[in-house]
Amino acid sequence: MADRIFEEPRLASVYDCFDSAERPDLDPYLAMADEFGAQSVIDIGRGTGILACRLAALGKEVIGVDPAAASLEVASGKAFADRVTWLHGTAAMLTGLEADLITMTGNVAQVFVTDEEWSSTLRECRGALRPGGRLVFEVRDPSKEAWRDWNREKSYQAIEAPAVGKVEKWVDLLDVQLPLVTFRQTFVFEKDGSILTSDSTLRFRSKSEIMDSLFSANLPVEDVRDAPDRPGLEFVFIARGPD
Repeated sequence: MADRIFEEPRLASVYDCFDSAERPDLDPYLAMADEFGAQSVIDIGRGTGILACRLAALGKEVIGVDPAAASLEVASGKAFADRVTWLHGTAAMLTGLEADLITMTGNVAQVFVTDEEWSSTLRECRGALRPGGRLVFEVRDPSKEAWRDWNREKSYQAIEAPAVGKVEKWVDLLDVQLPLVTFRQTFVFEKDGSILTSDSTLRFRSKSEIMDSLFSANLPVEDVRDAPDRPGLEFVFIARGPD
C-alpha cells in the first residue's frame, strides 16, 4: 500500500509544488533513455507522472506503474499524459510487458523494505526487459546518513499552491533502526487549518548489498554513477537485462 502522501488526494494534489518545476534530478534518466536507444520505457513508482510524461513528449512508448490512485489521477492531468499507459498497481503488473528501459527514480527503490519485496521486484523487472534492455534506479548512500537532516529546522518549506493557498511542510525523523529509517511529513493547509501527516519507512542498502541482489536476480551491473543533483550522496545503478 502506498504512503499517505501519495494516496491522499489532497496531499497528492500539492506534491509537485514542493519540487523545482525543472526537476533536474530527472534529466539524467531522459539522457539515458537516449544513450541506450530506448524506445519503450516502464516507469515504476510513477507518482505524479512527471518523468513518464516527459518521456512521452520525446516520442517514447511509456508505461507508468504506481500503487497510489490519487497520484495517478494527478498524473493523468499533465501534458502528454494521454500518450502514457497508466497502470494502478505494483511491479507484479509487469508480467507480460516488455520494455527497453525500466526506471525507478527518487526513493522508489528504497520503499521495498524486505528482502523478498526487493528480490521479487528485481525478478519482475528482469522478466520485462527486452534483450539488451536496462534497469536504472537510484538509492541514497547510507554512509552519508541523509536522515540527520530530516528535521523541521532543515526541511521546512512553505508554498502557494494554485487553488489551494499557502501550504507548509516539514519532516520529522521518527526512528532509525538501520537499515530502516522512518520519518513523518507534516502538511499544514492555511486556508482551513487542516494538518495532514504521512509516515514513511525507507531501507538503506549498501552499494555491495545492492550489487549482490542484482547479481542474484541475473541483472549484472553495467555501471554505477553519481546523481548529478546530489553529488556524492547517491548511487545510480545501471543493470543489464538478458542478451
